[in-house]
Amino acid sequence: MERRYFLKSLLAFLSATAFFSFFYPLMRLLAHHAKKPETKKAVFKKNEMPAGGSISFVFNDTPAIVINRLDKGLVAFSKVCTHLGCLLEYDRNRKGLFCPCHAGVYDLEGNVVSGPPPRPLTRLPLAVEGDSVIIG
Repeated sequence: MERRYFLKSLLAFLSATAFFSFFYPLMRLLAHHAKKPETKKAVFKKNEMPAGGSISFVFNDTPAIVINRLDKGLVAFSKVCTHLGCLLEYDRNRKGLFCPCHAGVYDLEGNVVSGPPPRPLTRLPLAVEGDSVIIG
């Protein structure tokens, strides 16, 4: 009888472990998506960005960049590559954003020029009010 009791207890323990191993992460995922993301704003002075220059920053826990384009003004993008999530680098001379991981290339409009990225960069809302640049 001891052996049968031990096996029943072991089966109950393993079943409970399997149940919680599956449902606990599922409940955390659902609870995380139920929360509304907190939107923050980033503010920069317009004179901090020289023509053709850029400023990198973190916006709502995502690396981002503001680029002062010579001919079209300011634009803000997420610095996360749409291919596999590598961080992009801005090259002022070649006028584009480049992924060092898989050679993805984006233009200053955020569109894919070449490489494996499947879609354009995420554009962030940007407003210029007086001498301030407000992202968000």
